[in-house]
Amino acid sequence: MEGNQNLRLIIELISAVVVAVGIGFFIAKAKTKQILQKSEQVIQESHEAARDIELRARDAALKIKQDAEAEISRRRSELSREEDRIQSRRASLDQRYERIEQRENNLNKRQSSIDKRMNEVETLFQQEMEKLQQISHVTTEQAKEILLQEVEKEARGDMARIYRQIEADARAEGDKRAREIITEAVQRVASDQVAQITSSTVSLPNEEMKGRIVGRNGRNIRAFEQAAGVDIIVDDTPEAVTISCFDPTRREIARRALQRLIDDGRIHPAHIEKILAEEKKEVEKVIEEAGEEAAFDAGVAGIPPQVLNMLGRLKFRTSFGQNQLSHAGETARIAALIASEIGGDVEIAKAAGLLHDIGKAMDHNVEGTHALIGAEFCKRNRVNEAVVNAIASHHHEEDQKTLEAVIVEAADAISGARPGARRENLEQYIKRLKTLEEMANSYEGVSQAFAIQAGREVRIIVEPEKIDDLEATRLARDIAKNIEETMQYPGQIRVTVIREMRVVDFAK
Repeated sequence: MEGNQNLRLIIELISAVVVAVGIGFFIAKAKTKQILQKSEQVIQESHEAARDIELRARDAALKIKQDAEAEISRRRSELSREEDRIQSRRASLDQRYERIEQRENNLNKRQSSIDKRMNEVETLFQQEMEKLQQISHVTTEQAKEILLQEVEKEARGDMARIYRQIEADARAEGDKRAREIITEAVQRVASDQVAQITSSTVSLPNEEMKGRIVGRNGRNIRAFEQAAGVDIIVDDTPEAVTISCFDPTRREIARRALQRLIDDGRIHPAHIEKILAEEKKEVEKVIEEAGEEAAFDAGVAGIPPQVLNMLGRLKFRTSFGQNQLSHAGETARIAALIASEIGGDVEIAKAAGLLHDIGKAMDHNVEGTHALIGAEFCKRNRVNEAVVNAIASHHHEEDQKTLEAVIVEAADAISGARPGARRENLEQYIKRLKTLEEMANSYEGVSQAFAIQAGREVRIIVEPEKIDDLEATRLARDIAKNIEETMQYPGQIRVTVIREMRVVDFAK
């Protein structure tokens, strides 16, 4: 019984599976037919789209072809018109060329006629001249020479008579007028007498300060002299020391620095160098202010700042013992007075008088005379051309192009020649010291050179990287020999070469 039931269940299960397989077969067949129908529809639509695109492309190509044909037709029309215009222009040019040729032929005929007439006139002229020479028994050249001699003789007589009269009147009036103008200018310009010296005195609060200035074993005074390039004289003068140096700029820096060290009380090599560097900057400010003050006192405006700064350096320059900045202001005032008297340009005369010696403020590295390098410097800084010419020509190194240039030359001579203006011995002494320094600085490896002790010693500081100990000895001997061969000096000059190695590092 139970076995029959199992058999029936198996038969029913197999029947169910067969039915399911049949149903699936029919469903798959229906779907395949549906997919085939859709594929055919898509292919049909693609063919239609392709035909549509092909039609549009043909239309576009046709339109482009029509447009191109229209453009070609238009260009052909324009070319045809241009060709007609060129043809017309060519015909016009041909006609014009024919007219020009005809005119040229006419001109040639007329020129031939004129040349023929000119030949006839020349022949007649020669015939007439020959007749005149036969009648007068004098050739043409002889007649010209006689006429010129008569005219020249008469003109020379008149000229000599007028020249003598003018020269006599001008000399009498000019000498009188010049004396009056110069006398009045000198009297109206109040000037100081020469008071420049080569040493400065610094007062001390007590005698003990001398020992602090000298320092242990003289280290302080040696450091100061080496850094400042001056000579400090510590003698028996009570409560005072003397700074000696021919260069007034270095002497002023040293004086101010030593005064600060005395007031501060801290005197040692490191502090000395610091104070000297600070005072050097302060002296630069003083130079700038001196230039501005000199221009203001002289009444000269519009001078460029670079020129004013260079002008201020004349405060520490002398010529034959005369302070150059004072001399410049004095020359400007004298030039202005003379210009106002004789009708010159007062402003140009003042400016040229103030700047005429500005070349003396430049160091020895600039080659040339002070007049020419001063004029070149002012020209580079766009100073008035008339002022530049007056600067360059006040020693006749260039031609004087204006009246003001002559006035500046006269004013410069008056300022330098007045009583008490200059001292010849001091100028020669300073020139000798400057020559010593320039000679030492000309050697390779020299960092600084100072002429001290009134020119009895030249102290040379060399760069230790370039000069070794053996080379330093050779350098001292070479410089001493050069001084002996090229300079004249009383007594003897000591040459001291200093080679000092400094190594600096910082702890951070």
